[in-house]
Amino acid sequence: MKFQGKVLNWNDEKGFGFVEPNGGGKRAFVHIKAFKPRSRRPVNGEIIVYELVQDNNNRYKAENIQFARDARHLKKRSQAKKGSHLGEIFIALFCAVLLTSTYFGKLPLIITGIYIVMSLITFATYAIDKSAAQNNRWRIKENTLHLLSLIGGWPGAFFAQKKLRHKSSKKEFKRVYWVTIILNLSGLFWIHTEKGINVINNVIYPLFNG
Repeated sequence: MKFQGKVLNWNDEKGFGFVEPNGGGKRAFVHIKAFKPRSRRPVNGEIIVYELVQDNNNRYKAENIQFARDARHLKKRSQAKKGSHLGEIFIALFCAVLLTSTYFGKLPLIITGIYIVMSLITFATYAIDKSAAQNNRWRIKENTLHLLSLIGGWPGAFFAQKKLRHKSSKKEFKRVYWVTIILNLSGLFWIHTEKGINVINNVIYPLFNG
């Protein structure tokens, strides 16, 4: 079980002190060797996360200690990595469904082509915007990035956010980004309906066939 508490009476020369858990509880002995990883030395008043163990003399000591802010950082990184894997799986499933639907003639090849082209354009647009941000140049509007996602570039936007680390930490931007995915997939679903097929056959195909 993990506890969180404040370092007290730290003797940096000897490398030990005590920790008092937040909200009260048993004070425990803290030794510098119990920090994992041992990135730096603690100071009095610093918040740590630790496991409480009892030695053979019935004294309590802290083990597997982390600085609280380091633990939060690692948790965020773990959650981001997990979310990234789920996103990759989602896109892989989407591509499989898209290609299967195209192969069996339920979806025009041009639609698959639009997703590919728009994803490449969107990735390039993210790269240009990040470069502009780093060099204090004129930025691309977020609405433009969302529009590109909406019309089929959202897979490219996902990989741009992951690989370029651009717009990946802005919560409001990410919320709107997922809205564009939902709207786009809703449109893709509609294309598979009878009305959607009629529009493809009577409107889209004639445009590309002259």
